[in-house]
Amino acid sequence: MALTVMLLNGASFHAGCCRHKVFLSLLGPLLSNSKLYSSYRRPGAEPEKKPSWQNADFSFKKGIDHLKTQLSLLKKETQDYLKGPGGHPLSQHLLEQTRVLWQFRSQEDLNKWVISSDVEIGGKSKVYIKLGRNNQAALLYGTLNTEVPRDGETKYSGYCSMRSKPAVGSFNRKKYYDWSSFNSLYLRVRGDGRPWMVNIYTDPYFSHQKDDLYSYFMFTRGGPYWEEIKIPFSKFFFSSRGRVQDNQHPVWLDKTLGFTIGDKVDGPFQLEIDFIGLLNDRAHREEFAYETYDKN
Repeated sequence: MALTVMLLNGASFHAGCCRHKVFLSLLGPLLSNSKLYSSYRRPGAEPEKKPSWQNADFSFKKGIDHLKTQLSLLKKETQDYLKGPGGHPLSQHLLEQTRVLWQFRSQEDLNKWVISSDVEIGGKSKVYIKLGRNNQAALLYGTLNTEVPRDGETKYSGYCSMRSKPAVGSFNRKKYYDWSSFNSLYLRVRGDGRPWMVNIYTDPYFSHQKDDLYSYFMFTRGGPYWEEIKIPFSKFFFSSRGRVQDNQHPVWLDKTLGFTIGDKVDGPFQLEIDFIGLLNDRAHREEFAYETYDKN
């Protein structure tokens, strides 16, 4: 425990990050299966009479193992930082023209993504993800259903999505991607002819920004052949809550990525993704494809 106190007092994570976040990440395994904070309780339900601290399952061994794991990750991050950007020499970083971000070859690769659908709002669409034939791609498939839930509030339904998990460093610190050396997104996919929306999500600081994202269209041609799709980052437009905003600006290239289908056509869909990468296209010189307006 003395080592834990030294880490909390001496380390400065991510430019003075709140120490309580580090403390919670260290004590996570110690407090497994416990609720030390107020959880959601349905209206009318009686509160728990047993104090929350009595439900804590303290495991000192798990805490030590978790601390060792996080320290090893911190050591590796430090070595990569001293080596150069992204753990590569500076010369290689400057000359890099392509980079593979995600490649789907194992269940571990699929675990870096999460799927969701309109079931969260009472809809009936279904979405699944698994490895494709010979474990050579990710197969995203399901059924789209545009039937609106009968709750008196929801007006639209019928979507399914796939989104990458945010990158996390040692001690559960947020990590950000550095795509500044590239100007295009590069994918190898095989679809069924249905259109998709490629989304780059924001990292909101205020709660009203949680629905902000940058999007562009991806049209699959169907058939048995794979296709390679290049989407310049300058084409991504800014939207919030499904509405394109007047105030457009270039995307910040440090966010999570996702795919959404919502073409208002009921029925099955599928999309195979071999890899998702970045490309520095020297022939593409457009900085931003849309008009920008100065604020008064």
